[in-house]
Amino acid sequence: MPTFRDLLTQVKQSIREVDPEQAVREQGKAVFLDVREADEYAQGAIPGAVHIPRGYVEIQVEGRLSDKSMPVVVYCAGGTRSAFAAKSLQELGYTDVVSMAGGFNRWKDAGYNWSVPRTLDADQRNRYHRHLLLPEVAEAGQQRLLESKVLLLGAGGLGSPAALYLAAAGVGTLGIIDMDVVDSSNLQRQVLHNMDRIGERKVDSAKKTLTAMNPDVNVVTYDTRLGADNILDIIEGYDVIVDGTDNFPTRYLVNDASLLKRIPVVHGSIFRFEGQITVFKPYEGPCYRCLIPEPPPPELAPSCAEAGVLGVLPGIIGSMQAMEAIKLLLDLGDPLVGRLLAYDALEETFRTFNVRRDPHCPACGENAGPIVIAEYDELCMPHAVAPATTAVS
Repeated sequence: MPTFRDLLTQVKQSIREVDPEQAVREQGKAVFLDVREADEYAQGAIPGAVHIPRGYVEIQVEGRLSDKSMPVVVYCAGGTRSAFAAKSLQELGYTDVVSMAGGFNRWKDAGYNWSVPRTLDADQRNRYHRHLLLPEVAEAGQQRLLESKVLLLGAGGLGSPAALYLAAAGVGTLGIIDMDVVDSSNLQRQVLHNMDRIGERKVDSAKKTLTAMNPDVNVVTYDTRLGADNILDIIEGYDVIVDGTDNFPTRYLVNDASLLKRIPVVHGSIFRFEGQITVFKPYEGPCYRCLIPEPPPPELAPSCAEAGVLGVLPGIIGSMQAMEAIKLLLDLGDPLVGRLLAYDALEETFRTFNVRRDPHCPACGENAGPIVIAEYDELCMPHAVAPATTAVS
């Protein structure tokens, strides 16, 4: 009966090995796959390495490394587990795989760069356990969420469900801008708030709800009017903007500022029983001005205060906005860039419309002039609760 040493010899004869000196030359070109256990990885790793413990390689690797032609350098502590992992990758169809002889120990001894990665603590592993089971997210994706910053424009009908799900998902910083107070007539859809907080500032109420839900989340509040004088300072440093506003002056203002700062905007809107959602990713897809070059007359675009809205509708659209934001943060799937998703609650139907960039768009077109951040109150003064504020549906 062959011994383990015999089996290891056979495996090594069927794969390619490189020493750390050769492996270091692959940095920037190859993916480094760390197959050690979580406690070993937490003590130090090669920067940028993908971590999949050896026992989960066959289960998770295809979800984490989708391109089977990419160069992969597999390493463990000493070179044994990585040899078996490399053999498994070959059998799964990966065509350019090597095992690093001597593993991480020899890498460190040679003086090559390594660092202690940020890892989840026990409470976080329990809280985000269902995320960690997803190969597309796993620990690296959860860490990315915890390091991400999302700005929500409004703590109302759309902002409420979006904020709840982003907080629950572990997005590390949530900015919320709203200058309104909690009102009992809004509670049928603004689920961040409750009867005990009527008259309280919405941003304060939102912060209480979100921090009670997830202590990992830092909630930054802006109890102010969003205008040309402060928008660039407020959105600076955020990764994604979730737009829950319901007036055209603010939407145009946000569009121009996001183009200038190159921050994607997840846009949502609702009306009675219908909702829409799209993603404006600067210079990769259309912007808001490509979609709506000029605002419609006020009588054709009444606010929810004027036309009404079924309370569950913003819950659906706002939750979808949270999903699109997470997709952008984790580079998952196919975000709604260049597509407008329309939802009809009465028919329970979804329709998707393609939206193209307008080459003549005054904001993002080929010959567009410099972007000027300005107020747009004159576009629709008779419309909405408070022009150029973040009044939300």
